[in-house]
Amino acid sequence: MSGPSNLRIAPDLLRFSLSSLIVFSFLLTGCKEKEYSEISAAPGEIELQEANADQAQKDLVKRGEYLITSIGCADCHSPKKMGERGPEEDPELKLSGYRQGNELPPIDQNAVEKGWILFTGDLTASVGPWGVSFAANLTSDETGIGNWTYEQFETAIRQGKYKGMKNNRDLLPPMPWPSYGLLSDDDLKAMFAYLKSTKPIKNAVPAPIPPDKIARMKKQ
Repeated sequence: MSGPSNLRIAPDLLRFSLSSLIVFSFLLTGCKEKEYSEISAAPGEIELQEANADQAQKDLVKRGEYLITSIGCADCHSPKKMGERGPEEDPELKLSGYRQGNELPPIDQNAVEKGWILFTGDLTASVGPWGVSFAANLTSDETGIGNWTYEQFETAIRQGKYKGMKNNRDLLPPMPWPSYGLLSDDDLKAMFAYLKSTKPIKNAVPAPIPPDKIARMKKQ
């Protein structure tokens, strides 16, 4: 006759019981997490978060526009039309840089040799001891900064590197990057956000002309 002390549970049955208990625990936990998630995400909360993020981005772009405008980026980077007050920014070509295909006027090399720095009439090209430099396209087009990352923009402004690549040549005058490089991180991020939001204008700005090639462009 067997008593309670001799009672045994089959190993397979024990393993099955433990497995069932674990699965049930996971299911119960998942249901609680789902209930908590549903409770925490109140109706309209996601929409409110998205609206706040959208407004924050708009504010960032607006701040960037203010900075780009107030520090005079358009002075060199926007083609001009001659108006009653002299060269005036062409709104249709805003921040698109020196126009591809434009022909430079004859260069007075004697003036350059005497220490003068020359500008074209719309201020998008300049001549000096460095040669001829052309204002870059800053719009969101791929010929501008459309494919740039923020890190490239920061490198261009803080380190004065062409296209924001550390192994590229230095940016040429009259780009005042040493001064712009003193702007805060928040300012640079705002400026970049604005430039990425601009109307894309396709315009592949020509490469700079080195000093030794200016002689053949010398004014007759």
